[in-house]
Amino acid sequence: MALKEVAMKQRRIGLTGGIASGKSTVGALLSSRFGLPVLDADLYAREALAPGTAANDAVLARYGAAVLATGSEPRAEQSEPIAPTIDRAALGQIVFADAAERQWLEQLVHPLVRRRFALELDRLEEAPVLVLMIPLLFEAGLQDLCSEVWLVDCDPEQQLNRLMSRSSLSEAQARARIGAQWPLERKRPLVDRLIDNRGAAEELVAQVAQQLSCCDPPGPGTTW
Repeated sequence: MALKEVAMKQRRIGLTGGIASGKSTVGALLSSRFGLPVLDADLYAREALAPGTAANDAVLARYGAAVLATGSEPRAEQSEPIAPTIDRAALGQIVFADAAERQWLEQLVHPLVRRRFALELDRLEEAPVLVLMIPLLFEAGLQDLCSEVWLVDCDPEQQLNRLMSRSSLSEAQARARIGAQWPLERKRPLVDRLIDNRGAAEELVAQVAQQLSCCDPPGPGTTW
């Protein structure tokens, strides 16, 4: 469970799940329909590896041309050098095929993501409710940032098919990416609330609204 013994003046919803379980869909609902700030770990991880950052340079130093995006190679005719860009698909091929390489990348990126969360939580300290959307919430040990944890849940077959469809992956590639995270069955007993994403979109909206309204807001000004 989330660390209830830590007194928080905010309701901080830790939103997690497996890859392709529907976290982004629920996060978008919480943002657009219910007006809540959503802090996105995936976005912060992408920003941590942006061209010109120290983490970007570290990745390129480790993997070289294997992860260099087409068009970002230095050329003699360039008047000014451009910062090289990581080909994220190529990087994914490497780290999801090798647990040691994935661990190296996580050790590089996770502290940067956690630092960004700290900055955003300070900036939003007056918000009565906010959402921390973190796919690897338990794997990275970030549940201490939350007052409660929601899990977006679905069947393993749905997860596999959604991932293959959205990312154009083979079944073997999709299974490797799913296997890089804790399975949903391991996460279910650890969370405070389950969001069942096995059905229709309108059912998902109703569940999110119900879970938001089940607790009293922590202070004045709450709009949900």
